[in-house]
Amino acid sequence: MTCQKFFVALLHWAEFIYVITAFNFSYPITPWRFKLFCMPPNTTHDVVLPPGISKNTSDLNGQYEAAVEAKLNSSGTYFSNFSSKPTVHCCFWSEEDKNCSVHADNIEGKEFVSTVNSVVFQQIGANWNIQCWMKEDLKLFICYMESLLKNSVKNYDLKVHLLYVLPEVLEESPLAPHKGSFQLVQCNCTVHECYECRVPVPTAKLNYTLFMYLKITSAGVVFQSPLMSVQPINIVKPDPPLDLHMEITDSGHLKISWASPTLLPFQLQYQVKYSENSTTNMRETDEIVSATSLLAGSVLPGSSYEVQVRGKRLDGPGVWSDWSSPLIFTTQDVIYFPPKILTAVGSNVSFHCIYKNENKIVSSKKIVWWMNLAEKIPQNQYNVVGDHVSKVTFPNVNATKPRGKFTYDAVYCCNEHECHHRYAELYVIDVNINISCETDGYLTKMTCRWSTNTIQSLVGSTLQMRYHRSSLYCSDVPSIHLTSEPKDCSLQRDGFYECVFQPIFLFSGYTMWIRINHSLGSLASPPTCVVPDSVVKPLPPPSVKAEITVKIGLLKISWEKPIFPENNLQFQIRYGLSGKEVQWKMHEVYDSKSRSASLPVPDLCTVYAAQVRCKRLDGLGYWSNWSNPAYTVVMDIKVPVRGPEFWRKIDENTTKKERNVTLLWKPLMKNDSLCSVRRYVVKHHTSRNGTWSEDVGNHTKFTFLWTEQAHTITVLAINSIGASLANFNLTFSWPMSKVNIVQSLSAYPLNSSCMILSWTLSPSDYNLMYFILEWKILNEDNEIKWLRIPSSVKKYYIHDHFIPIEKYQFSLYPIFIEGVGKPKTINSFTQDDIEKRQNDSGLYVLVPIIISSSTLLLGTLLITHQRMKKLFWEDVPNPKNCSWAQGLNFQKKMDIL
Repeated sequence: MTCQKFFVALLHWAEFIYVITAFNFSYPITPWRFKLFCMPPNTTHDVVLPPGISKNTSDLNGQYEAAVEAKLNSSGTYFSNFSSKPTVHCCFWSEEDKNCSVHADNIEGKEFVSTVNSVVFQQIGANWNIQCWMKEDLKLFICYMESLLKNSVKNYDLKVHLLYVLPEVLEESPLAPHKGSFQLVQCNCTVHECYECRVPVPTAKLNYTLFMYLKITSAGVVFQSPLMSVQPINIVKPDPPLDLHMEITDSGHLKISWASPTLLPFQLQYQVKYSENSTTNMRETDEIVSATSLLAGSVLPGSSYEVQVRGKRLDGPGVWSDWSSPLIFTTQDVIYFPPKILTAVGSNVSFHCIYKNENKIVSSKKIVWWMNLAEKIPQNQYNVVGDHVSKVTFPNVNATKPRGKFTYDAVYCCNEHECHHRYAELYVIDVNINISCETDGYLTKMTCRWSTNTIQSLVGSTLQMRYHRSSLYCSDVPSIHLTSEPKDCSLQRDGFYECVFQPIFLFSGYTMWIRINHSLGSLASPPTCVVPDSVVKPLPPPSVKAEITVKIGLLKISWEKPIFPENNLQFQIRYGLSGKEVQWKMHEVYDSKSRSASLPVPDLCTVYAAQVRCKRLDGLGYWSNWSNPAYTVVMDIKVPVRGPEFWRKIDENTTKKERNVTLLWKPLMKNDSLCSVRRYVVKHHTSRNGTWSEDVGNHTKFTFLWTEQAHTITVLAINSIGASLANFNLTFSWPMSKVNIVQSLSAYPLNSSCMILSWTLSPSDYNLMYFILEWKILNEDNEIKWLRIPSSVKKYYIHDHFIPIEKYQFSLYPIFIEGVGKPKTINSFTQDDIEKRQNDSGLYVLVPIIISSSTLLLGTLLITHQRMKKLFWEDVPNPKNCSWAQGLNFQKKMDIL
């Protein structure tokens, strides 16, 4: 019994020693592919080994090879006769080390005694290709397993697990971890007989040593790999290079370019393999470079080029990335490089050309250039780059004018005598896009607007606003920054794009421009820089009020300063008569402290509308929107300007020797009443009874009894402010009613709506103030009509509706300071009178015409007589010139017979 306990303890100690030894001799994972090869003991001669593997089971290759036992149940006893589970030997093998030795003891420290049939062993495919790498994102460690024996294992319920441990601290020579500290991840089958194991690795532990081993279960057999170790940073596998493309340089060489997949913590090297296939040459090249481009050689017309690129860490271990997708580049008989150019107005652009004609490349000196096959380009724009490369330059280009569906200019490279049908395309766009911005009155956001109506749209192009924010203000010359951000903009109904910046930094400089993205390249509008504080559109002034000031009679407009911005503001007022279409008048207020303005207006008794807006006093920013309109209320402003003009109608009672005087007046207009009349007051003055007043309310007629020789009447208008100050007086005087200074009065009708009256006066010693012209239909008791006429007038036009069949009575009263004088009265006109006067008027017009015509006729006869005399008497001899006629008296009668 004692011996048995001692033996068990010895076995436990042996197990401890083996575990330490096994973990210290862990297999280092290499950047290349390696193999996991497993075989049972005593059957190595039946196992199919991979080519190059030695069947020597006694060699042990140090830390690069380790063998462990794989068994079905790890809880078996230590003695072989207590266990019936199969065990399998496994080892690693690679092209660099072709020995594969098997360790004789398992991880528990006992000898292998059981066997597995080699046929079953071969059927389950116990040989695997393994490759491990760190993904480029430096977050995921991957091990990929692929069976070397392509036998199906679906009937054996294959399961693969990876057990790993990552130390908590970085150690120079890390000790092997305890077996219980390993974490387990299940490996998933991605394709047939292939498994992928994924281990997350924190970024901070990329330099730590990762310990792991594989555990594979299938057909009742457990395969356990030796312990592996690796630093994840040493086996990073980059993604394939991006944006692989080929282009022709100005010198005619093929340039292969690509982009590094992402930002890695180390530099990459690249392997480039490309092939050239032409009518005269076929070649393949494989080169390794550290740059992201390779100059391959001269380009030949009518050739085809194929290229692939992959990447790997430059300095240090690493894993080659997968090859990029192959890119094929084919050249035509006439090569334009670039074949298409997109540029902005005012730029200088150049095209290059290689011309092949009948398998022979044309000399660059014999190449000519045409634009749209209609305009030959001057030779001073040509340049010879090489023997076969010609170049043409277009300086300061103008915008392309669309020609039907063509939105480009065709540039042709031609031989001296012919042009190939292929051409290059030149797109020139005007990119002068105006960007305007404004900051809202609350200083919380800035809205920028721009339109593309001024530029030519290019099919396939997209527009994008980009901006860069500086910490404070703008530079003197805005420029496009390499580090910029895109800004989303929405198209509005008015055709403008609108972009909103929120929140904003008031004093930062926002440099912005519009980028035009196209497959041919990108263009940018001239950059503009905006400081939000300089483009503020303030809130409209609040609390706007409008009123006509009492007793002063001015339009007073008042307002309050908006809360934002805090800068000094100037104000602008517009006002006008309220209505559908207000005719606005403007008034500027530059005093930032002012909160009101009083303005003269012509009509104080109407409704005015007024609005106010504001802007920074220093001129920066925009005018605010107009405030909501404020309206005045019509009310009495001052006492009436004057009392009403009035006249009288007198009814005489000869029996009682009384006269009833009825005063007549017209209601005051608003401009005279300022702005309403509540009542009228008639004021009397006589020498006997003194002065008294009578209130007649709103009536415009008042009758009183005239009994004294002189009676002076004044009519006052009264509103809510008081009585009129300037009033008309009319004195009724018995003596003055007999003063006659109007000698004559005549009336002449022009038409049924206008009558001309004229009169003459005789000298008078009285002070004439004005006339009252009165008219009415004769013999009818109609209401009289009257007008007040200045004393200096001697002729007056009356506009009224005159009935032709009626007779009218016209009376002209002279009004003196002393009283009303005697009128001059005429009665006129019937329809016959009007027609007679119209006929007389026609006669007055006709007689001058007849006289003028007669004079013209008489002159015409005299001129005609002289011409006839010359015509018929041209050949009559002149006695002074004819000898035979001399001595004859042509005045004396002569008898012919």
